[in-house]
Amino acid sequence: MASSHWIRRRLRSLRGLSAKRRALLIEAALCLLVAQAVLLLVPFPFLARRFGTFVPPSDPRVALGRSEASAKHMAVAREVGWAVTTAARHIPVRAVCLPQAMVARMMLKRRGVSSVIHFGAAKGTDALDTHAWLDAAGIEVTGFPVGGQFAEIACFV
Repeated sequence: MASSHWIRRRLRSLRGLSAKRRALLIEAALCLLVAQAVLLLVPFPFLARRFGTFVPPSDPRVALGRSEASAKHMAVAREVGWAVTTAARHIPVRAVCLPQAMVARMMLKRRGVSSVIHFGAAKGTDALDTHAWLDAAGIEVTGFPVGGQFAEIACFV
């Protein structure tokens, strides 16, 4: 009974969105579910080859992802960021930073907006604590704010 109430509440909130935002949110949710499965089944080195060119954070191409672009690309980046982060909160699996960055990058690429996936590791800890975030067109798309404990170690451009 409680789950049917939850589903009805989610469907009501979906109806309140414009058709464009609803489609974007559904696309993000479906892609996040697929990304979660892919991360479980496919070795990361194989996936990483699909992300783009692996570069250090000091590479000049990284700055291009942080620089402002056209108003249209900035709006697309904001909308994709909203859709991915919103969908991640509402799907039945825990979609953390990496699948969110992967999905946002794919969605932006389909819309002609270039982006940069950043990878960081926690400083000064023995345990491996990592984080991934994505920016595009001067917009912080997913994984923000980045905690001060993370040092950026590499990017995909």
